[in-house]
Amino acid sequence: MSFQNPVFIPGPTNIPENLRKACDMPTIDHRSPLFGQILHPAREGVRKVLKSADAEVFIFPSTGTGGWETALTNTLSAGDTVLAARNGMFSHRWIDMCQRHGLEVEIVETPWGHGVPADRYAEILTADTSHQIKAVLATHNETATGVRSDIAAVRRALDAAGHPAMLFVDGVSSIGSMDFRFDDWGVDVAVTGSQKGFMLPAGLGIVGFSAKAMAATKTAKLPRTFFDVHDMAKGYANNAYPYTPGVGLLNGLNTACQMLLNEGLENVFARHHRIAEGVRAAVGAWGLTLCAASPDVYSDTVSAIRTPEGFNATTIVSHAADTYGVAFGVGLGEVAGKVFRIGHLGSLTDVMTLSGIATAEMCMADLGLDITLGSGVAAAQEYYRANRTLRQKDAA
Repeated sequence: MSFQNPVFIPGPTNIPENLRKACDMPTIDHRSPLFGQILHPAREGVRKVLKSADAEVFIFPSTGTGGWETALTNTLSAGDTVLAARNGMFSHRWIDMCQRHGLEVEIVETPWGHGVPADRYAEILTADTSHQIKAVLATHNETATGVRSDIAAVRRALDAAGHPAMLFVDGVSSIGSMDFRFDDWGVDVAVTGSQKGFMLPAGLGIVGFSAKAMAATKTAKLPRTFFDVHDMAKGYANNAYPYTPGVGLLNGLNTACQMLLNEGLENVFARHHRIAEGVRAAVGAWGLTLCAASPDVYSDTVSAIRTPEGFNATTIVSHAADTYGVAFGVGLGEVAGKVFRIGHLGSLTDVMTLSGIATAEMCMADLGLDITLGSGVAAAQEYYRANRTLRQKDAA
């Protein structure tokens, strides 16, 4: 692997130089007012990226998985029922976490490559007249399959059923790169991490809680210590944490939020959509297809690309690393060996993406697939040239 080449995995993503420098700082007293000058702006920046006016933002020394656990343990009690679709590896893992915590999970088995079935959610929620379901889980962007789900449709299903369940959303590989509307979609807990759209190293689990979710913390009985949001809130009130925080990462998060907001969130989302469309144009030129079943669920942060039947897609990833020093993502779970993934989120441009497309072409040609060198690159180039007016003012 080469440190000079960008990575094309769906996280951790490429780290801009100014964010590396922001994380590289001298030790400060993390119980001093100086720390508050890093902490509070970082929380406010996350709130703006979530498009929320008043979400309570908590930032843990953790990852998105810790964010999942924060959502569950602070709002629910053993034996509570949650509703969740299993449509990929990460929704599967969140379901597994629920079950390990003693929650009852009503699972909607969904083909990998499809989004969360909001219509099926609506049927189940309407039938739940006794309101046994306490929370509805939805993975906004399923990183394993390159599938984006319609969270607004899930909220409409809840509202149409008149159901009081909370809405928990995994936005780990979407927030900061794809449009996410905490307030407009009525999200109660949003979960993300530092290592994807925020373009930082892994190490921060980031959650936003609605007023409804905060109210649920008062009666929730699942055990929590490290992830207790009340302990964290008490620390925040004194410019501190209940334990040692990752000061450098928080300083980086503050800077990352400012980068995203300075570029303009809509410009950020347009940039990622444009980059993704170029990748999709390349896939079509190769004669291949995406794991995502239809354009309405195509992800703008990761493309899972199916290879021909009988071909082990993982060999493309290993060959790229060994021969060209470039990282792509392997297939996971049910699609292991059937897809390879090109991550196109975080700090990325059209030009950087073209290098990844060219590398993927070389790998596939080297491994004997019927790929014409330059075909995917040319298709992406044509798309990027035709859509250059959408280019952002200040790229991350």
